[in-house]
Amino acid sequence: MPDSLLNGAYRFSVAPMMDYTDRHFRVLMRQISRRSLLYTEMVVAQALHHSERRDRLIDFDPIEHPIALQVGGDDPVLLAEAARIAADRGYDEINLNVGCPSEKVQKGRFGACLMAEPEQVARCISAMAQASPLPVTVKHRIGIDERDSYGELLAFVDTVAAAGAQRFSVHARKAWLEGLDPKQNRTIPPLRYKLVHQLKADRPQLTIELNGGLLELGSCLEQLEAVDGVMVGRAAYDHPLRWATVDRDLFGDSSQPVAKASTVVRGLIPYAERWCGSGGRLWSIARHLVQVVEGVSGARHWRRDLGQAAGQRDAGPEVFERAARQLEERGL
Repeated sequence: MPDSLLNGAYRFSVAPMMDYTDRHFRVLMRQISRRSLLYTEMVVAQALHHSERRDRLIDFDPIEHPIALQVGGDDPVLLAEAARIAADRGYDEINLNVGCPSEKVQKGRFGACLMAEPEQVARCISAMAQASPLPVTVKHRIGIDERDSYGELLAFVDTVAAAGAQRFSVHARKAWLEGLDPKQNRTIPPLRYKLVHQLKADRPQLTIELNGGLLELGSCLEQLEAVDGVMVGRAAYDHPLRWATVDRDLFGDSSQPVAKASTVVRGLIPYAERWCGSGGRLWSIARHLVQVVEGVSGARHWRRDLGQAAGQRDAGPEVFERAARQLEERGL
């Protein structure tokens, strides 16, 4: 799919996060921003071979567009198949994970450890690009272990770009493959934004997106002076309404009112009706609402009441109706 159809959605994206960016959270984020690019959790390419698991792993609601499927793997054949499946399912983009440093992912020989094998990554990207009309993109680190020089980063990007990668989402920290767990790898290695800025300056023809340490919209706007896009992770999940003005301030789109807690909850009701009507549990959606109300008196009690009601096995969309009404009565 040409980038023109994505409307530059990568200018602000919500990072793929295991156990967080499932289909329910993505629908929640769509109540806040209609323009940003959303990512799935990483899906191991081999798992898509199993048709009985495929729907659960990659189904999404049409409201989630624009949406990218992130996959993990190092087998060009499997990744080419994943790219075909992503196109058939209506995704807007497919992204290869070359940034996750977890021990489990390393044992599968994918994620950040693949930065040591740029030629293999290039073979994977080439296979994906040939198999699908979707943009093929890469999420990676600035380096791994002692292989963290700018020259090595540039060589990796050049090799993968030549194979057909259309955008690079660069986490501006290197990854230590031993000695740090994934959480520590998100905080302990220092941020080196200047390397990502230099990458964009030296390769202006490439689309470069910066990830890491972006906690509020002002910082994102500053980074967009040097790169093409910004990607936010935990700060989007932990403080979703912090990003309520993204469409207006970053995309110049004021067509929708700025979201607030009550409009987010009320906006989820039609989706909850469909989900519960198909046999899903309301708690699967409600668990993501914990941080939608924060920093105001009574927030803890509202969250407690919502959790208790939504946790009931027979809970339905009426729980969200009641929760939204409570917020509206307080002007939230």
